[in-house]
Amino acid sequence: MKKLFALLLAVLMVCSFSVTAFAAPVDEATIDTSRTGNLSIYKYDLTNAEKDGVWDSSYVSTGVKDESGVEAVLGDPSRVSALNANGNAYGYAIKGVEFTYVRVASIRTFTESENGAEHIEVLYGIAPTEQNNAFLSAIGVSTEDRYAPADEVVDGMTVYYYRSDVLIDGLKTSLDANAIAVKNALERYARDNHGVAMTETDAYGHTGAADLPLGLYLLIETRVPEMVTDTTAPFLVSLPMTSVDGTNASDGGTRWIYDVTLYPKNLTGIPSLEKTLREDKADTGHNEGSTSDIHDGYAHTGTASAGDVIDYQIISTLPSITSEASYLTEYTFIDTLSKGITYNKGDVLLEFFRDEGCTDLVTSWTEQDDRFLVSYNTASDGASVMTISMTASGLAEINSGRQVYVKSSMVNSGYSDCTLRITYKATVSSDGSVTYGDAGNPNDVVLTWKRTNSSYYDTLVDDCHVYVYGIDMTKQFSDGRGDFSKVQFVVRNDTDGYFLVGQLNEDEGVWYVTNHVTEEKDATHFIPTKDGKLILKGLEDDTYTWTEVQTANGYTLLKNSIKVVISQTESETLCGIYGTDVLGLIQNDPRYADVDPGLYHNMPQRHLEHKLLTASATVDSNKVNMEPDGSSANAFVPFTVINTRGFDLPQTGSYGNWMFPVAGLSMLTLCIVGIVALTRKSKKKAQNT
Repeated sequence: MKKLFALLLAVLMVCSFSVTAFAAPVDEATIDTSRTGNLSIYKYDLTNAEKDGVWDSSYVSTGVKDESGVEAVLGDPSRVSALNANGNAYGYAIKGVEFTYVRVASIRTFTESENGAEHIEVLYGIAPTEQNNAFLSAIGVSTEDRYAPADEVVDGMTVYYYRSDVLIDGLKTSLDANAIAVKNALERYARDNHGVAMTETDAYGHTGAADLPLGLYLLIETRVPEMVTDTTAPFLVSLPMTSVDGTNASDGGTRWIYDVTLYPKNLTGIPSLEKTLREDKADTGHNEGSTSDIHDGYAHTGTASAGDVIDYQIISTLPSITSEASYLTEYTFIDTLSKGITYNKGDVLLEFFRDEGCTDLVTSWTEQDDRFLVSYNTASDGASVMTISMTASGLAEINSGRQVYVKSSMVNSGYSDCTLRITYKATVSSDGSVTYGDAGNPNDVVLTWKRTNSSYYDTLVDDCHVYVYGIDMTKQFSDGRGDFSKVQFVVRNDTDGYFLVGQLNEDEGVWYVTNHVTEEKDATHFIPTKDGKLILKGLEDDTYTWTEVQTANGYTLLKNSIKVVISQTESETLCGIYGTDVLGLIQNDPRYADVDPGLYHNMPQRHLEHKLLTASATVDSNKVNMEPDGSSANAFVPFTVINTRGFDLPQTGSYGNWMFPVAGLSMLTLCIVGIVALTRKSKKKAQNT
């Protein structure tokens, strides 16, 4: 700010002087009121130019065009600023900046007698209208600060005259006290008082205005592209201005300059973006269950079982907002979940924090607060897409809310530089839509933001991956004659201490995990299909015990349970998501990791990269080669279970069996013989009688 006002002081400085000799011809030493003035402005990304070591802030602007210096270096097409990586402009030039100018005062040489001598000085005349008083009030100057002896009536209107140092000091003091308020007030003043917008800066960062009536001009940056974090403070330019010494001029104080070239700087930067996930249930052992700790189990990669709920979080540090000209007009997240993972809907929460660790909460927004809108659709590949866009009221709060910065000492506006945390939940589907194995299920997010010049925008991307696996068990009988439908297995996740619940898709012949329970009695009994296959999909990287609890009649159960271990390790493959973002490569530019904290807005940027995972497995401590799922390697753990026939009972058991019917028949025969004998005896006794 001090350097800026040193420049402004040089631009405006028209000192009081006596009639003395100048080292310039008379026609250059006095103002030619028949002439007009021209303004040229070049905008460069000094944030990156200084970071890259091609420029420093010692440059002193003189108002004189510097083609061989600043323009040759910062506009050199062979130099590529990180923020112009998309070929938007040459070198460090910033394209898309709009300046607005307003003529706020006339210029006059005032002469009076003072202590017997002539007093001559240049003053600036401002009529005391309501609009002009608004300008003076914004820069902390009142009509009482005028040089009253110079008051005059011009064309029937009273005009007050002010010395340049009064206007310069007033503007500087006001900006020091509350830059946001002054910037906003002067931007509104320009809009309300027929300010003229210059054409947007071009690919060379240049804009200008020609044939301007002589006088004092207020210049304001009124629209900026997305990368500008700190708009140039409003400044005053005198047309003409007296030459000053500087980097490319050494004739200071010797002539009037009618063609003024300025090189006001902008600070630039971008927001940040990171997406991570975790399993929702704390009982899986992967998190402590905290809903407020952004580090509790959250990572770029994770595994889940089918039916599990996944917690997602998106962390974004908002860009700096320094005036209405740098207000955000869009801040939109387009989030995509791979086919097979679906949004739970209705649970999106936005939280704003003062710190990066998300511990100092400013406010929270839900979908019912009308601060953001959530919409859903399905992509052509079956992926689920959720769009989170700020409403007008949400953007207004982000741009100008008063909860973060104290009004009396505001240097930033609204939620500038705050951290936004977005959380929501989704569920892993229990079907074949999930990708199993090392290919994983990528879930990406794209952030798009715009400033007041909505023709320009930028993007950032990030993603995380969910990995899911399966078991491919083949059941066999030693004699090939057993009934597969009689076989049953219970599966326990030993790592997390629960039993699996699943459902058979009869059309596919595949079992899918749908839930898990703590009690064995509630667990699913998994049964092979008629071909002896038991394919179970939807497992995470844990240790599982497979226990055969029933087999076909005449066959023996397995002596021991089967121990299956699915493991993950980082592969050598880096996630390629960052390379897909042509506009937002700066987020993953390692050069930004070396920038001193506090030197630039939203920097240093944390260098983001993460490696993908690869799976391996053992069955009863024996390493097995996992099978693919289409092109996705290491998806299923294969193993075979064989039931043998049970031993026949001893043969004596067979011989003893035939004795029972024989003995029964013998006893029946004896009974019949006895009955016949008794009947005959009774008849004979009766006859004798």
